[in-house]
Amino acid sequence: MSIDSLLLPSNYLPAISTCRFFHRNPNLLSFFVIAFNRIIPPNLHPMAKRTLPILKQLLHRQHPPVSTPSRSVTYMPRPGEGAPRTVTLIPGDGIGPLVTGAVEQVMEAMHAPIYFEKFEVHGDMKAIPPEVVDSIRKNKVCLKGGLNTPMGGGVSSLNVQLRKELDLYASLVNCFNLPGLPTRHENVDIVVIRENTEGEYAGLEHEVVPGVVESLKVITKFCSERIAKYAFEYAYLNNRKTVTAVHKANIMKLADGLFLESCREIASKYPSIKYNEIIVDNCCMQLVSKPEQFDVMVTPNLYGNLVANTAAGIAGGTGVMPGGNVGADHAVFEQGASAGNVGKQKFVERKTANPVALLLSSAMMLRHLQFPSFADRLENSVKRVILEGKYRTKDLGGNSTTQEVVDAVIANLE
Repeated sequence: MSIDSLLLPSNYLPAISTCRFFHRNPNLLSFFVIAFNRIIPPNLHPMAKRTLPILKQLLHRQHPPVSTPSRSVTYMPRPGEGAPRTVTLIPGDGIGPLVTGAVEQVMEAMHAPIYFEKFEVHGDMKAIPPEVVDSIRKNKVCLKGGLNTPMGGGVSSLNVQLRKELDLYASLVNCFNLPGLPTRHENVDIVVIRENTEGEYAGLEHEVVPGVVESLKVITKFCSERIAKYAFEYAYLNNRKTVTAVHKANIMKLADGLFLESCREIASKYPSIKYNEIIVDNCCMQLVSKPEQFDVMVTPNLYGNLVANTAAGIAGGTGVMPGGNVGADHAVFEQGASAGNVGKQKFVERKTANPVALLLSSAMMLRHLQFPSFADRLENSVKRVILEGKYRTKDLGGNSTTQEVVDAVIANLE
């Protein structure tokens, strides 16, 4: 910066001479400004009032803020970890083939070290084909589009079947504000961890007598303890500060009481993490009024579905929230909230489905596979596209097609 570039009146010439001296001796500038502020009375001479603002301006320009390096401390892989991994791919129904196709394009553009083993599965099938289950067991990881679940009629959900078959007992949905996407609330960053294998989703229903149906809610200590342990492990490993258990133990004293008892036992083993409890109806009210108070939430099956979808709507919509399901040996990644939602037919016909949620879920998958730099590149590219705001699908206030969003993400890859 040139001192003469400061456009000052002629009676500032003594101040300009002082600034020229410090411009030639920048190491003395910071010390002098501090001393000038502390030692010299401001009414000693009128020139003091003229010189000090100029010196402060010069100090700011001479020493700009230090930029943070874009690359963190390096990731050191174990030998052989760079070998390509096979991932089972289930495009699914409705918008599923559109958004999974978007992921395939981006992975190819990144030269990500994965390749897909694709299977056709649809929600109207009676069961997941055995070869699909065998593929997931072999590959350990699956990426899945939505599978349509018919309403009523006694047809079992294939989404639930898959979770039970592979014992994917933990569902994780990350609901957070994306820069550039306006929402009613700011500073939202909630992780909802939901028990995935029992509760009301156990599917134990029968007709007692004509006109009377009984549906059983099953809660076990084993499943409650392991989901609580997973929630606290997640919080510990991701530097989260608080875990909140969501319940209705004031009414379901035995079932939800057992869930709370299990959470409290696990919480006592993690003294560095704050533990809270909240009744599910109050939780929903607090979510829509002050969502930023929540960090990690651990819930039984049904409550988790409701809470995750509510949090997703607050943070920007289900079309941008990533998620997955994990067990001891396998993981299935899919759209975080409303994972069974296959979209409206018009989105399929016009090819305007939002691929962001599954792209971010794919970034989660890449981290799970220990390919962190590829995950960072994908996540950062998606966030840049959202921030720029030029390419957005209708649910985010734009008019872009799925392919236009994909092309923008690929163009922003580093």
